[in-house]
Amino acid sequence: MDQTVPLQDVPHQHVVFADGMMLDCGVTLPSLTVAYRTYGSLNPVRSNAVLVCHALTGDQYVAEPHPLTGKNGWWDAVVGPGKPVDTDRFFVICANVLGGCMGSTGPRSARGDGDDVWGIDFPPVTIRDMVRAQKRLIEHLGIGRLFAAIGGSMGGMQVLQWAADYPEAVFAALPIATASYHSAQNIAFNEVGRQAIFADPDWRGGRYREAGTTPARGLAVARMCAHITYLSEQALARKFGRRLQGAPKTADEAMSLFGDMFEVESYLHHQGSTFVRRFDANSYLTITRAMDYFDLVADHGGDLAAAFRGTKTRFMLASFSSDWLFPTEESRTVARALNRAGANVSFVEIESDKGHDAFLLDEPDFHRTLAGFLAGCAVHAGL
Repeated sequence: MDQTVPLQDVPHQHVVFADGMMLDCGVTLPSLTVAYRTYGSLNPVRSNAVLVCHALTGDQYVAEPHPLTGKNGWWDAVVGPGKPVDTDRFFVICANVLGGCMGSTGPRSARGDGDDVWGIDFPPVTIRDMVRAQKRLIEHLGIGRLFAAIGGSMGGMQVLQWAADYPEAVFAALPIATASYHSAQNIAFNEVGRQAIFADPDWRGGRYREAGTTPARGLAVARMCAHITYLSEQALARKFGRRLQGAPKTADEAMSLFGDMFEVESYLHHQGSTFVRRFDANSYLTITRAMDYFDLVADHGGDLAAAFRGTKTRFMLASFSSDWLFPTEESRTVARALNRAGANVSFVEIESDKGHDAFLLDEPDFHRTLAGFLAGCAVHAGL
């Protein structure tokens, strides 16, 4: 496992809000930086903007090669010319979330004018804080109303928060493979990942930057654990089964505890080692905690419908049949609440054996549904 490659500093397109922002925890950030990317062109009346909200380990590089890894954008299958989110038609915006490590204000950011960074002292943030920062960006770009906000997983949480807090600013909302609150099971998985980071001797109480170290092993294990939840048993069996990487040479080697790795083990090790090259451990802690705090039901007195009552936003919810991290029933719960609120809502469960990550992969039924919904909304919006 490669522990020597640090997270690099690269220039990011960004905007700085010198007046800062107050967080839900009561702390005021003295300055707010939002890093973002855009694709396509904003039309003359500024009515074709689509905000794409990224998931836990995503960032703003949604439809172009990543500056650190060189890999294609994380939603390259969906966003681009002629694709479901068609950049020949829409102006697509994607911002690195508050608390992230790809240019937006977060643990790796300077506290003020000096070189000292926040690190472990970065205040806790919420999904609402992330959305509030995105709203500042949208206003900075001169956009009064988004044509659509779309995102999966934690991105879907942001979409729901947008629709609840700024219904007049979102014509269409597409929360995908998500829920109105983070379940106890999901909080538990996040905590296992955090404890793996804490257990790394290079963690140094969160002050690893000052010590010139990085908790690479702990962060890699956190990623490995989380990545298992993004897949399904069927997907793992299809891709890896019980195959070993290489045939054992002797009977003793075949029975050795430390002999050849199963292919699935090698895959997870690769996921972990590549992740630490582009992500910061303190950001991982900050963002997973924000997901854990998310609870639209509690925020509205135990009545999810109250979050959306009277909304004019059009909704499309999508789930995937093999997603056990955000199962279909959680999307149905949101759809029922929207129905009670009198909202315009459609819901679809996509048959797939690819698990939670299906929304990121080649799923033709999902892509057709997404494109059809956006096209219908565009007609109603006069685009």
